[in-house]
Amino acid sequence: MKTNFKYNIIWFIIMVAGFYLMNTLILVGVINTFIENMLVTIGINIILATGLNLIIGFAGQFSLGHAGFMAIGAYATAIITQTATTPVGFYLSVFAGIVVSIIAALIVGIPTLRLRGDYLAIATMGAAEIIRIIINNMKITGGAAGIFNIPQLASWPTVYIMVCVTTIIIVNFIHSRGGRAVTSVREDEIAAEAMGINIFKWKLAAFVLGAATAAVAGSLHASFLQTISPNDFGIMESISILIIVVLGGVGSITGTFVAAIVLGVLDTVLQDFGALRMVIYAVALVLIMIFKPSGILGTWEFSIKRIFNRFKRKERVEQ
Repeated sequence: MKTNFKYNIIWFIIMVAGFYLMNTLILVGVINTFIENMLVTIGINIILATGLNLIIGFAGQFSLGHAGFMAIGAYATAIITQTATTPVGFYLSVFAGIVVSIIAALIVGIPTLRLRGDYLAIATMGAAEIIRIIINNMKITGGAAGIFNIPQLASWPTVYIMVCVTTIIIVNFIHSRGGRAVTSVREDEIAAEAMGINIFKWKLAAFVLGAATAAVAGSLHASFLQTISPNDFGIMESISILIIVVLGGVGSITGTFVAAIVLGVLDTVLQDFGALRMVIYAVALVLIMIFKPSGILGTWEFSIKRIFNRFKRKERVEQ
């Protein structure tokens, strides 16, 4: 207990230091508005990809419906902050988006999570498309035109804090009793069930948690960009998130961070190349997957505990 508390304090110090480092770089002009926008986009992608990695990498459920839950969060924030144009209104909209996405995840997950592999992917993709079509045909959501002039109540500090909070929640879940149950289901459902683990319950828990984090990312996306439309949340958005997960390493939260940063920077650097940008981007992805098919980090995770244990072993050897 005391050991885990020590590691949590170290992570908290790292997060606070990162916040003040970025703030200092912005104040001195090293990070301009263009780079700040890139960092916000990377942060939103990290939230989306860590949630999807929980579903695919740790629960072993191949989902292609992440964009649907992102849309729920985005529209919840867009609608609520039209009248409640304060930070309190924004956080209320985030909470509303989470609640609605959890309800939607339960409705989608209860029937579809009994499926496996490609069948599950198709079912979740269909569910996300249903959500998008419903949004596309509602007056309150602005229909196909979407919603414009959304109050910008999310900035890089908000995104940074949300990245930290969602990552802490997901990582703690992974290392909890429930997380171990989810991982055991991924490895062997028959063996897990034989050990008394309710496989459907833990599949659904991971799916719901992933959907909730997607809603948070959707809220940040809507508030920061100030304009959204149903076409922003199609199948290609779900695939973009999946690319980050696969590129970083399925089952590695650290890999998700690295992949989101690499792709975010690559996408920004290639802005000046116009239509050629997507070709270069695609070639880069193909080359990475050819030479590193397991992803950039595979299943490797950065661990403060591992570093401490390594130093302890060195001290014992020297003694």
